[in-house]
Amino acid sequence: MDFVHGQEHLTSIQWAFRAVIAYFFLLIAAKMMGQRAISQLRLIDFIMALVLGNIIAHPLSDARSALKGAMITTTVLVVLYLLSVWLILRNQGLRSVVQGKPFPLIKNDQILVKNLAKARISIDFLLSELRKKQITDVQQVALALWEPDGSISLFLKPQHQTVTQTDIALPVKSFDLPRTIVKEGKLDFQALQELGKDESWVESKLKTEHNEEVHNILLATIDQADSVRVFLYH
Repeated sequence: MDFVHGQEHLTSIQWAFRAVIAYFFLLIAAKMMGQRAISQLRLIDFIMALVLGNIIAHPLSDARSALKGAMITTTVLVVLYLLSVWLILRNQGLRSVVQGKPFPLIKNDQILVKNLAKARISIDFLLSELRKKQITDVQQVALALWEPDGSISLFLKPQHQTVTQTDIALPVKSFDLPRTIVKEGKLDFQALQELGKDESWVESKLKTEHNEEVHNILLATIDQADSVRVFLYH
């Protein structure tokens, strides 16, 4: 384990060991930090990403930098991060300071230029976000909020909102999310157990309705009415 300490020179195998250890160590650290810290960077997440990347990068490129010290430093920072997140979740004042609060970009048919500057975005960026939501006119928007995570929440005026079944008094069906029972030619036994089905039922269903074998199917889903939809390899 001498390769974790700072040295003048490392062999190829020692460099490889450093890379492997750093890789799995960062995986564990990222798992401890949670999925949100990866998918949606808040200010504190962004700082952590920069610092951790900088700490681990040195031992992977400089033989004189000790991997052990970098791992200890990273562990301490992850613990501090988790403590900070815990405090933020339980202290509303601290949460407002660290995460910020949403503020309007469009309100009462007006684009709030001062708030665009506050969010550090241009009018072109705002219009681009509207187009992504298929909004062609600013006046269709009742309210646009700049969220702390850097996204924009858009709320249309009632006359521009999509008509729902409730609006026109149509009977509303219950939500039905199809479950995957076959993926890439393999049965999902956990899903089948939850649905109260077994392998023989699936094979019989596929053979009878689709004349297909499990290994030929890319994806198969089932709904509440036991209707199976099949997607084949092409």
